[in-house]
Amino acid sequence: MNLPGGIWSTRDASDLVSDTEDSEHSLQRSISSVGLTAMGVGAIIGTGIFVVIGEGAKAAGPAVILAFVLAAVTCLFSALSYAELAAAVPVSGSAYTYSYATMGELVAFIIGWDLILEYGVSVAAVAVGWGGNVNAFLDSAFGVRIPDAISTSPEDGGVFNLPAVFIVMAITFLLIRGTRESAKANLIMVGIKIAILVFFIIAALTSFDPNNFQDFSPHGTSGITTAAGLIFFAYIGFDAVATGSEESNNPGKDLPKAIVGSLVISTLLYILVAVAAVGVAPISTMTDSKNSDAPLSAALEAGTGLSWASALLSLGALIAITSVVLVILYGQTRIFFAMCRDGLLPRSFAVIHPRYGTPARLTLSFGILISILAALVPLSEIVKLVNIGTLFAFVLVNIGVIILRRTKPDMERPFRTPFVPVFPIIGVLLCLYLMTDLPGTTWIRFVVWLVVGLLIYVFYSYGHSRLRTRDRDQSGTAA
Repeated sequence: MNLPGGIWSTRDASDLVSDTEDSEHSLQRSISSVGLTAMGVGAIIGTGIFVVIGEGAKAAGPAVILAFVLAAVTCLFSALSYAELAAAVPVSGSAYTYSYATMGELVAFIIGWDLILEYGVSVAAVAVGWGGNVNAFLDSAFGVRIPDAISTSPEDGGVFNLPAVFIVMAITFLLIRGTRESAKANLIMVGIKIAILVFFIIAALTSFDPNNFQDFSPHGTSGITTAAGLIFFAYIGFDAVATGSEESNNPGKDLPKAIVGSLVISTLLYILVAVAAVGVAPISTMTDSKNSDAPLSAALEAGTGLSWASALLSLGALIAITSVVLVILYGQTRIFFAMCRDGLLPRSFAVIHPRYGTPARLTLSFGILISILAALVPLSEIVKLVNIGTLFAFVLVNIGVIILRRTKPDMERPFRTPFVPVFPIIGVLLCLYLMTDLPGTTWIRFVVWLVVGLLIYVFYSYGHSRLRTRDRDQSGTAA
């Protein structure tokens, strides 16, 4: 096995696109521009805005508003790079596929393996959070709760997290049923959660007090920067739009609009919600530890006296989390599908169901594995892998834009990132800065996972890669 000679092999973008024409291993184009944008908003607006704003307020005070702006700008540079590559290489796989076309097979495998973990852990963690929000909603609306024995993991004092299993398997069967149906369901959920956030903004403005903005930045620039680092992860999710490249009706036009558009829509909502939350009640309301699980509800109730608003915002959080589970699980299956189709993982998983037009076997397998993880394992520590995995993917996508501009200058690009290489370099530096702030244990787990992946690549993926099996087949035919 001559590993050093072939691990940097790249695949031409046209070659990657031609693989999508194989009917047995190709996905159906069925998602509109609106559906793609809703995917991005669905993945971005989750528990982040309902919970993380309180943590950001602790660090920055009322200047948490600026922290939302700074975090959005940080994401924008990477979003522009994603938009260019998604339009130029409209194939499932997101950062994995782009790395294959620019930096070679080994780098592509590493980022694909990384994204499988990132998305899988994210879905499991969000599903656990969904179970917690079910109890919060039932408690605030009806005064009842699901017993801890069947709503928490063994380590948290329960036996089995039934709500988490329910939501993962429900979304799994929806994804198996069809991409068009899944996109429609997500669009409805996105509409509802946006409506609930708009309600919060309007209700808060009726009791708006400008005095709450005094001592605007109590901890100075460092507080804003710290808060931006926390809030950054409320923006993660726009990259999931790129996993829908192959199922987009018009990828060249729709993907850039959806990636950048979903980030802009979410940013505007986040900033308006932050302004309303600071204005409706003293900042101490959101930073109080007893309100850490529902800072928006606490602020609205304290400022307006709307006690029933807590139940409404709990419902909003529940719907928000459901759409996140849908979009992130969808993204994970498409990345794994692309790796299987390329032969880096078992190709049998890349078979499309003849009736539903989806990778049903693969989707069901992931649904079961993630359900087990969500039911039995507390994810308070391992979920940190989501952060480092996302930032690592962002770094490679930004680098990929620079490389592809140099190696394929005449390649058709329906969307072009402005000011290359300056903008991608800024994107890389911002991501690296945030990565340095992650704890050492996160880096250790990340490296262990990558080592496991490298062993799989050496002993399985390299020999089964379509780059080499196709070459061997062609050599045999020629002989």
